[in-house]
Amino acid sequence: MPPIDLPPTGPAPWSVSRDLPPYRGILAVDAKDFTGRPAVEHVSITAAIPQLLEQALDRAGLGQLWKDQRFANNTGDGFVFGFDPTALPRVIHPFLGELQELLTDYNIHATGTGPIRLRVSLHVGPLPDSGHPGDGNGTPRNDTHRLLDSKPVRAILAASSESITQVAAILSQRVFEDAVLSGYTRRHPDFFIEVPATVEGKNFQQLAWLYVPAPSGSLYDRRILGGHAERPADPPTAPPAAEPSPAPRPPAGPPHESTITNNHNRGFISHGEVHGGQHMNTNGRGDEPDGGAAR
Repeated sequence: MPPIDLPPTGPAPWSVSRDLPPYRGILAVDAKDFTGRPAVEHVSITAAIPQLLEQALDRAGLGQLWKDQRFANNTGDGFVFGFDPTALPRVIHPFLGELQELLTDYNIHATGTGPIRLRVSLHVGPLPDSGHPGDGNGTPRNDTHRLLDSKPVRAILAASSESITQVAAILSQRVFEDAVLSGYTRRHPDFFIEVPATVEGKNFQQLAWLYVPAPSGSLYDRRILGGHAERPADPPTAPPAAEPSPAPRPPAGPPHESTITNNHNRGFISHGEVHGGQHMNTNGRGDEPDGGAAR
């Protein structure tokens, strides 16, 4: 048997310092309920998704982004590719809005494939991109697909109207900070909803941001998005009853000396007249009674 040609390997992690791979934006899309569709529609949907992406990018003025796509892959029920991250602000807007409008028009006339509604995830990070097999593989690519499969973006598309909402997008925290909070995209941060992105059965949890170009339904219910419902405010309670004023104390007279003898039975023996209270400190052997005026 001839020897197997293994791909060359580099030094082990943390063994040497080396340059980072180039940063790439990653866009991934997935069709809602693809596996539940009739098998006869699968080929048509698989072919339609990249065509829809190309047209939406062209309508957004990003046609060159499609031509320059990196490590593209048709996943059957979706599509993923890398791109120059400087375009991230324009991918958020106007591309996502154009994709929403294009799908709305497409679904009106979609007789061969039925309607197509898409989940979209956007991420950015260092990924190999040297023109060799294995390009695009790495943690940022894996996280892009985890975000795409996460509970909030699935739930928000399922809870929205299929007549209105055709696109639900989820952005990684890094994309949100770099492209949205920075002010580079024409979408205010208030358009986005912060969510905990988790995937059932996977060890994955990240902070992410949802964006729905055409919202509908109860999209802001935290229970739909994987959070907790707001606890209703406690009903108002009546103010506590005022405590009765203490009885006035008798006017203090001139002080008199008193002699207090401490008996072991915790009693007091008083000689003379005492105004106020009598206190007994037994050094840990009893209580400190506070009585009324003794005579």
